[in-house]
Amino acid sequence: MSRSLSRPALWGAALAVGLATPALLLGGAGGAANAAVPSPGAGWTTVFSDDFTGAAGTGVNTADWLYDTGISYPGGATNWGTGEVETMTSSTANVYQDGAGHLAIKPIRDSSGNWTSGRIETQRTDLAAPAGGILRVESSIQQPNVNTTNGPGYWPAFWLMGAAARPVGATNWPSIGEWDVMENINGRSSVFSTFHCGSTASGGPCNETTGIGSGEHACSGCNSAFHTYAVEYDRSVSPEQLRFYLDGTNYFTVNANQVDAATWAAATQHGMFVILNVAIGGGFPAAFGGGPTAATVSGVPMLVDYVAAYTKGGSTTTTPPTTPASTVPAVPTGFAITGVTSTSVTLSWQAVSGATSYNILRAGIKIASTTSTTFTDQPLNPKTPYIYSVQAVNAAGTSAATAELTTTTSG
Repeated sequence: MSRSLSRPALWGAALAVGLATPALLLGGAGGAANAAVPSPGAGWTTVFSDDFTGAAGTGVNTADWLYDTGISYPGGATNWGTGEVETMTSSTANVYQDGAGHLAIKPIRDSSGNWTSGRIETQRTDLAAPAGGILRVESSIQQPNVNTTNGPGYWPAFWLMGAAARPVGATNWPSIGEWDVMENINGRSSVFSTFHCGSTASGGPCNETTGIGSGEHACSGCNSAFHTYAVEYDRSVSPEQLRFYLDGTNYFTVNANQVDAATWAAATQHGMFVILNVAIGGGFPAAFGGGPTAATVSGVPMLVDYVAAYTKGGSTTTTPPTTPASTVPAVPTGFAITGVTSTSVTLSWQAVSGATSYNILRAGIKIASTTSTTFTDQPLNPKTPYIYSVQAVNAAGTSAATAELTTTTSG
């Protein structure tokens, strides 16, 4: 949903839906409040899944997920490129497992009118359709239980973005591809799906920033019950297809021949990562009346029962990435705190040969990723101690963290 530089608005009318191969409903017809991750059907292989069965009040498993925090990717467009107004956090007030088999992503407004919420991504970026095969990514979700009276500005989403976006803060959007499986705005009883692509963030073969979209599709009860949302990228048909499903029904299809071959390949024929988030405000809600307003209720979560990815057929099968010890980057050296104010801490370190990005950890929890060798953590609380370390990252894996450094913000 809040994918990138120009966040797709998705308010265009639906394009004609291409003919699709018969739907494979791995997730059932929706409505189950605590369903197990569906077993793969004949010929399918499960390549990723999370059933969110952790204890109540715990965060996500950081072996599988990372938190996006703040108001942008490091080096990326502010407000996630979409005009949304919330600050994303890793707090269990905003992102938590509920102890009943669900992940909750809850937007919260404070007494000053400021919003916080949550946005997580799969650590893995290699979810891909094998050549000549199919990738299916699906989730069982209850949209926030709000309506058009108390839900202006709510913007939950389940979507994927191309792997190459991660090292550069999505500054290469939309060329690397974005597949919006489920977006909902302002408490409407509906769902939108969209494909984003092309070498320009305005216009181009995918009519950005709108993208090639389904338009608004009725989704009765999707705010009050669980329903299954899925996308299939099918490389076994010609032309290739992206098919979008609601409770097993294929309601929108994008065919490869709707754009040029190079654009299609750049947006599809590679690894993807999954994103789950709830934004507040921004261009898409604004297109349908806007928000948040004084009437917008705080604290109504999107609930996620499971997320799963499956592959079928083709010449290869997606497998979990390996980490060759000889190519994992070294631990950064020269790590130092180079600036402290009442609301910020600035860090620096030496570049690591072969590293493509760096993880910033606060008290052992990743708070950001950057391609730079400096980072400023802000806004922070005055007169408060903070503990930092840094890891180097490349395609082979992630280094151990540096020794931790502690500092206290000024008063």
